[in-house]
Amino acid sequence: MKRIRVAAPAKINLFLKVLGKRPDGYHDIFSWFQAVSLFDHIEIEKNGSNRIDLKILNDDSLRADHFNLVYRAAELMRERFSLKSGLDICLEKNIPVAAGLGGGSSDAASTIYGISRLFELGLENSELSGLGLELGSDVPFFFSRGQAEVTGRGEIVANIDLPRDYGIILVSPDLAISTSESYSRLKMGLTSPKPDIKLFCCKDFKGLIKEISNINNDFENLHLLSFPELEKIRNVLINNGAALVRMSGSGPTIFGLYRFMPEGEGLHQSGQRDWRTFMVQPLTLPAWDR
Repeated sequence: MKRIRVAAPAKINLFLKVLGKRPDGYHDIFSWFQAVSLFDHIEIEKNGSNRIDLKILNDDSLRADHFNLVYRAAELMRERFSLKSGLDICLEKNIPVAAGLGGGSSDAASTIYGISRLFELGLENSELSGLGLELGSDVPFFFSRGQAEVTGRGEIVANIDLPRDYGIILVSPDLAISTSESYSRLKMGLTSPKPDIKLFCCKDFKGLIKEISNINNDFENLHLLSFPELEKIRNVLINNGAALVRMSGSGPTIFGLYRFMPEGEGLHQSGQRDWRTFMVQPLTLPAWDR
């Protein structure tokens, strides 16, 4: 095999509780992650140059060097497994950057997986996940089944079974919201115990909404005060029939969950031109070959 093409799915946080700051400077979280059908695509090809060449399509803002998680994932794999070949990598970006959708982490996971397949390294899922953790706290999730309860700083991933009989609309406005600044504005002390939240099996969409409707995203109220545009997005989604509207991650993407998806035109007419809107479905993983 000389070349491989893999898909990198986005994720949403169905809820996100920040429990407090850890002694190591990270924050402990409690969240449900759900993979969704919005994909970046990564093509990896062996070359004879003994170097990594990264090309990025659809997003001129991203650097194609060691500041990029795809590049760093490729570096990690080459060094860890003494790979002799260089790599030509093409990253096609479709997931908005720094939007709370885990695009960078998913790209890193897909690069690790793709290189493992390309060089027939025979790595177990746990080994792939461990490599991913070296690059970022959210990376291990993308080696899960795509529906998980995530705790610790994001590295403790427990597979759960959730319904998938619904649709999701993602709206990502053109806002720059720093993850590190978002955490600092929460002004929390050291980590508190896991919240007294009891969650039960959800068999269908109605059960899911009932289960999570009272558990929010701790960043949401913070950002709604600072960015009125996010409230506008919330109202558009609610007016289009969303059963539940939430922020994903530290934002700025807002999503709505729908038992039956609305007509797309109504949403676009109510929105703004600089809103990126995606109609997606919840996924189980792996989804590398999509």
